[in-house]
Amino acid sequence: MRWSTRPRAGVRALTGLVAAALLGTLSVTVAAPVASAAKQEGIGYRTEKPQPMTPLPHTGNWLGSYIVGGQQVFCVSFQLKAPDSDEKYRPGDELLTKWGTKLPADQAANISYLLLRYGDTKKPDEAAALAHLLHSWTAAPRTPADLDPALTYDKIGYDAPFHLQQLQAHPDAVAAVERLRTEAEANRGPWTASVTTPKDPQYPGEPAEWTVTVKNAKGKGVPGVPVKLVASAATLGGEPAEGNASPQGAAKDATLDTGADGTVTVKLTPTGEQPKLVASLAAPADRPYVRVPVDTDKQRVVSTGGEKELTAQGVVSVAKPGKVQVTKTDANTGKGVGGAVLRITGKDKATAALGQDGKPLTGADGKPVVVTTDGKTGGVTVDGLRAPQEICVVEAGPPPGYTNAYDPKNPPSACGTVKPGETLVLTVVNKPNEVPRAIPAGDAPVVQARGAVETSYSVPGLAGLGLLVLVGAGLVALAARRASRR
Repeated sequence: MRWSTRPRAGVRALTGLVAAALLGTLSVTVAAPVASAAKQEGIGYRTEKPQPMTPLPHTGNWLGSYIVGGQQVFCVSFQLKAPDSDEKYRPGDELLTKWGTKLPADQAANISYLLLRYGDTKKPDEAAALAHLLHSWTAAPRTPADLDPALTYDKIGYDAPFHLQQLQAHPDAVAAVERLRTEAEANRGPWTASVTTPKDPQYPGEPAEWTVTVKNAKGKGVPGVPVKLVASAATLGGEPAEGNASPQGAAKDATLDTGADGTVTVKLTPTGEQPKLVASLAAPADRPYVRVPVDTDKQRVVSTGGEKELTAQGVVSVAKPGKVQVTKTDANTGKGVGGAVLRITGKDKATAALGQDGKPLTGADGKPVVVTTDGKTGGVTVDGLRAPQEICVVEAGPPPGYTNAYDPKNPPSACGTVKPGETLVLTVVNKPNEVPRAIPAGDAPVVQARGAVETSYSVPGLAGLGLLVLVGAGLVALAARRASRR
């Protein structure tokens, strides 16, 4: 069933009138004050027999809507004179019973809901059912005496069982009575509306799902409610969740109906720093209001309009990019080391880190991008990183003088989490190459390595070192022989 959200003249001026479609037409033709010839009935059904009263009407009672001022309305003063199509009405007070008493809160909420949902119905069965329910609540007999056939039109109560029996000629109308009653009990107000923003950070140009939820007085979702969505610093687009209509392309606003669970889900793409989504909808007023005829012997009427407007909004701050500041240092001196080649990777030390646009930071070779530390400070800064994000800085090539301790299978690295708008400071330490020293010990020199890293030699280097030792020994023996001859 379509909900009405169009503004209606004269209703917005009603005090406290919160958008809620109001009451269907429910008026009966009476014998006493004869209806004007200008009366225009809308849609509904006339009962075959009139309810017994004094004097007895010549025709059955009308259960349905009237057209007044070109608008479909419902009457709520059972058996009073039906309104003319050009009847003048002024804003009135809250809807009371025919006896001038306050309606119970649950009945008032039921009426507000049904007027919001069905006040502009074009189906005779629904119009007749709505009229029947309105009279059942607003003109219910206080005691059996209120149904005494000796009573006149202005004193008689509404005999609900009698009229329901008369509607048996229209089975769909009888079924609609119970359907509307049950629906009103389940979905009456007061309603609440809320906007749920994404749990994860949102980034410029990247859509994420936002959800609007409409709940009834029992805290359950209300289906089929038109919700107007207006985005600022963002656009609406993409395919929303199943069951919701999708706006065409990127737009600033759209109107969508809630699904079976009472939610509308859309994708919102930020175009600024603080994207916001505002949701507005027509909800049932806590109590319906009537319009009072200038001619006081006429029916009071209710119509769609007079509901209250609910609004809800959600806003997030787009995640700002972060950056990493890396310093390459000497393990012995703590001074910066320039010329070190470093890769900027994800936490797995293999895949590329992400830029603020969500794309991997790769070089021409498709591998994680590399940077080189400054020759004076040993530092390098990489900005424009997506945040939050865990990254690692992995050495891809050692600087000169630091090759011996470098293990390409387990290169020096440092990891941390880049936070939005902050700088992650990391330090990667390298051990310098150790220069070997020869210290004499007995007849043969001994090679001794110092420092945390052993010096490595190639195979040809080791052979040369052995030859040098043999030559030295021969020279010593020759010198000894010459000395003995003397």
